[in-house]
Amino acid sequence: MQYSSQAVAKPYFIAAIGLFTGQVLFGLIMGLQYIIGDFLFPAIPFNVARMVHTNLLIVWLLFGFMGAAYYMIPEETETELYSPKLALLMFWIFLVAGAATILGYLLVPYATLAQMTGNDILETMGREFLEQPLLTKIGIVVVALAFLFNLSMTMLKGRKTSIAIVLMLGLWGLAIFFLFSFYNPHNPVLDKYFWWWVVHLWVEGVWELILGSLLAFVLIKVTGVDREVIEKWLYVIITLTLVTGIIGTGHHYFWIGTPEYWQWWGSVFSALEPIPFFAMTVFAFNMVNRRRREHPNKAATLWALGTGVMSFLGAGVWGFLHTLAPVNYYTHGTQITAAHGHMAFYGAYAMVVLCIISYAMPILRGRAANSEKSQVLEMWAFWLMTVAMVFITLFLTAAGILQVWLQRYSATPIPFMAAQDQLTIFYWLREGSGVMFLIGLLVYIASFFVGGEPRKAAA
Repeated sequence: MQYSSQAVAKPYFIAAIGLFTGQVLFGLIMGLQYIIGDFLFPAIPFNVARMVHTNLLIVWLLFGFMGAAYYMIPEETETELYSPKLALLMFWIFLVAGAATILGYLLVPYATLAQMTGNDILETMGREFLEQPLLTKIGIVVVALAFLFNLSMTMLKGRKTSIAIVLMLGLWGLAIFFLFSFYNPHNPVLDKYFWWWVVHLWVEGVWELILGSLLAFVLIKVTGVDREVIEKWLYVIITLTLVTGIIGTGHHYFWIGTPEYWQWWGSVFSALEPIPFFAMTVFAFNMVNRRRREHPNKAATLWALGTGVMSFLGAGVWGFLHTLAPVNYYTHGTQITAAHGHMAFYGAYAMVVLCIISYAMPILRGRAANSEKSQVLEMWAFWLMTVAMVFITLFLTAAGILQVWLQRYSATPIPFMAAQDQLTIFYWLREGSGVMFLIGLLVYIASFFVGGEPRKAAA
């Protein structure tokens, strides 16, 4: 059954894809700046391009999560959203605030932006991924509280399902852990210690609950497998996620001045973090193999399976490659870290947002699924983006291994910039793969504008 208030998800999805496109474009700019150092300088220096690239990543994923929640919760609770008007108001506030912040990064020197936005009242700026001005951070908190109020009130008056509860737990955790972005102690060890309470406990903690619930919702819809079976899998996955992810925060504490025991705790528990991602992969394929019906939306099913595989490879395998303290001693902060980051974010979070958009947008437009022609195009987009991301990861991994050897492990290590010069071929290959990824994203967008008759479900 469809609910009219689910329509508020549509502008969130459109904004998410638009911001995702901007993130990829700034990624390509940064990629060229690795090779041609003065490309677009001084208009867009590397530090600004990087700040825009990473901030757009966070903002577009938040738009995607919010849209997904506004679509899912009415269906899971079997009741209309508490206040569609509040949802739309928060959409515009978040979009305007986000756009103003990005323009601030691009048009105003960062130190001036800090002065203009009250950073002297409460110092929160200048930290990686949390560069947002104080006013923007306050705006994010206001939007998040209104969003959670809206969904929580909807939950209270409707049916309570395990999937909805896990989703809400993840969303509340996202908001609560963001509050640590306001805590900026002067001691650099304390600063980094609590900085990871936002960054790690988001992406390797509460965001994984959001990922699991979104994937479970789509798999119920496209496979017809009993809800009880899928919910049991979800319980196993979130338990493994929280146990390994929370204590696994210690793998970020190796070299920042924290006690030595974190090298053991961090190594052991972060080495276990691939297990929930492997479980997620098995879960996705198992549910599709046990399906009771052939859903007309084949593209959404492909995205669901791809999410399981790519999150396991990116977050699990590539995370494990450099998570043990004796290995991380040499690899920390090299291109191996970038390789892991790119595939993990794409596989775990970008793909699940693209999956829910692929499933929900045709329904929001009045059809069970897009046309055959549209879905073929979308599946081309899936393969173009996914293969491109695999190549980006492999080229960055090769660059990282060579960087470790030349700069850190060799008997005659060379300086950082001299090592970077030796990696140029890998940066060119990474840039080419990035162009391929952008083409795939544009094909994904184009697929929603292709007409024709919707697919018919198999009998």
